Amino acid sequence: MRPFFVMPMRGLLLAIMLLPLLQSCSSLPKSSGSSRGILDTSGDGLPPSGVPKDLNPDIVADAVPRNEPRSRYGNPAFYEVEGRRYTVLANGEAYKAQGIASWYGAKFHGRRTSSGEPYDMYAMTAAHTTLPLPSFVQVTNLRNGRKVIVRVNDRGPFRHNRLIDLSYVAALKLGIVAEGTGLVEVRVVTPEDGPAPTAAAPAPNPAPDIYLQVGAFAERAKAERMSQRVAPVAPRGAVQIREESGARPLYRVRLGPLSSVEEVDQVTRRLDGLGVNDAHVVID
Repeated sequence: MRPFFVMPMRGLLLAIMLLPLLQSCSSLPKSSGSSRGILDTSGDGLPPSGVPKDLNPDIVADAVPRNEPRSRYGNPAFYEVEGRRYTVLANGEAYKAQGIASWYGAKFHGRRTSSGEPYDMYAMTAAHTTLPLPSFVQVTNLRNGRKVIVRVNDRGPFRHNRLIDLSYVAALKLGIVAEGTGLVEVRVVTPEDGPAPTAAAPAPNPAPDIYLQVGAFAERAKAERMSQRVAPVAPRGAVQIREESGARPLYRVRLGPLSSVEEVDQVTRRLDGLGVNDAHVVID
């Protein structure tokens, strides 16, 4: 019988692998005082029970980009949550993406973020899975054209196909609190961009097309096989193969257009059932 005080080698290796996550990620058990638990990914969007009378989102100032050292916590080379591995970017300056934004509020107010700072739902902050902490990003609501600049100081959101988790006040400024989610563009901004970036932003589009991309292939035959694989879960049988010309052609397999974020979530779950786990949102 193995002495009770000797850790099995397999357990020791697992503990070593989890150490960076336990030191840095907001996905700690609630008892740790962090903002989220690994399995506690629901109920993020709880508005405050009593909004301060003087809270006017139109006059809440954006975060001001500045040069900051990387946070001591929250920046491992990689970490895993619910079986998914996230690789933290070495440099986020060229980062730009479109997808679905969510927000988190009163449930986590005052609890520790991944960077070690307390979460303040009235501050212009956000959570992102892979950007260095801290980073500054401009978030544009693609439906109404509103923009905010937030400081990324937390990890998340860990729900499939969510791009960024905004603070309550940032979501309020963007106009997505009521619906809970919004279609957005996220791009990193630096002090050189100034407090009001001049780069052109997408024009408002009340009804942008939403797709789920399930793969990109150099060979059309592989794209067609993937198309056939996912066709049974595609709403209305909507599967597209888009060819991009260039030095080497690329064939992207997409499902859609999808009618709403709710339909995106439904189709994502169906794809998971097929073992297709890396689908991501594309907005046209």
